[in-house]
Amino acid sequence: MPRAHAVPEEAVPDKKAVRQKAGRAVIQGKAVLTVLLLVVAAATRPSPRLTASAAASDTASGKQQATLKSAASTAPDIPFSDFDATSERTLLDLANQARTQAGLPSLEYDAGLSRAARIHAQAMFAAGELSHQLDGEPSLPQRLAAATRLQLDQEGENVAFDLNAEDGHKHLMLSPPHRANLLNPAYNVIGLGVVRAPDRIYIVQDFAHALPNYSAAEVKERVAAAVAEARRQAGQPALARRDLPHADDAACSMAEADQLGTPPIQQLARRYTVLSYTSLYPETLPANAGPALAARNLHSFSIGACYSRTDTYPTGVYWVVVALE
Repeated sequence: MPRAHAVPEEAVPDKKAVRQKAGRAVIQGKAVLTVLLLVVAAATRPSPRLTASAAASDTASGKQQATLKSAASTAPDIPFSDFDATSERTLLDLANQARTQAGLPSLEYDAGLSRAARIHAQAMFAAGELSHQLDGEPSLPQRLAAATRLQLDQEGENVAFDLNAEDGHKHLMLSPPHRANLLNPAYNVIGLGVVRAPDRIYIVQDFAHALPNYSAAEVKERVAAAVAEARRQAGQPALARRDLPHADDAACSMAEADQLGTPPIQQLARRYTVLSYTSLYPETLPANAGPALAARNLHSFSIGACYSRTDTYPTGVYWVVVALE
């Protein structure tokens, strides 16, 4: 068996998550009131079956101002008796040494991602093979989502079978796709799993880009600031903000249904111009929201927000509704 294994890159775009592109636009009219229901899927994910090759960066790095809260960093380690914690620490140190030499920031260890990596390493050991998705195993985003509470917008993984951690790192760095993962500037967190066979070790390195964890109030403040900027750029006066009592419930109805344009959103659209969308970056509005926000007859707006993990977004996304009046 080769000492470092690379599975050919496979890119399968998420059909329901295309960043900043409208899924559909529906115009509804009633009497003299024109209501625009704009449905936008604004969050993008890399392939749900990422392999050793690094996924293209979707991150607007300059926009992330909040402090990263590693919610899973205090989670207990998975109770395997045969995982090699010493080798895991060695691989972490070597990875960060390589990143420092390349002028990149170090990766932050996350216990949740390591739990996922250990589970996968144990599964490879039991199957006696290297793979990024064994038969019956969830995809990488699903595996990571089940193990960590971090909100992720990119994931990648290296797997290897080698004599020891030092040789494993050396051979991974000699393989272009694995090296690209180790030196991907977009990644900021890592989990490691090493399971020892009789005279070899199975290695799993799970990489990700973790986003700041915003509260609902913080999400709304960022959306409100984006609305104000859109009005300013359109040369229109600022809008008064008055959040509707059930705006958050309407946003959460989309999360519960895992789709946009739910009945509560439709109900809002009977009275207001409604923008409903998903986003990983609450400070960025959908690209095609401009015409609705530039309307001259507007005088106020309301925001509803709900964070949720769904089948479509296993590591989470913000569901947002903006009602314009």
